[in-house]
Amino acid sequence: MPLYEHVYLARQDTSAQRVDELTTQLKGVIEGLGGSVKKTEYWGVKSLSYRLRKNRKAHFTLMDIDAPPPAINEIERLERLNEDVLRYLTIRVDAHEEGPSAMMRRAERDRDRDERRGERGDREERRGERGDREERRGERGDRPRDRDRRGRDDSDESENGGED
Repeated sequence: MPLYEHVYLARQDTSAQRVDELTTQLKGVIEGLGGSVKKTEYWGVKSLSYRLRKNRKAHFTLMDIDAPPPAINEIERLERLNEDVLRYLTIRVDAHEEGPSAMMRRAERDRDRDERRGERGDREERRGERGDREERRGERGDRPRDRDRRGRDDSDESENGGED
């Protein structure tokens, strides 16, 4: 049977539980039509590049599917009918990716980076307690600049070379 990667986007105001139920429903349809779902990944709520049906964010879900084409046609038909699904994309692939997808690896990398920053974040907090940098910046920012000190008449004369 052909292999597919299927991603669908659900509305931002849909609960994660409802998205999970939808994934289970689609999985049941695929298995009922002689296919199987090898892997399912919920990527979470992510920002969209542009608004889709008044939504700026969406729940992203990936499914690795091994099924006949009629099963794919049926889940796409069900997604078109479902108001919670904003978009879907199915791609035929030669082989499924082993291990976590690129999105999940990215999430792990970001989590690791945040943990490393956590150690440095403590130092930054202590630094903020020692010196009130905002106050010092405000004092420097209050000084007038050279161009602000100069009057409008002076700037006009310099542009014209002193001639009228």
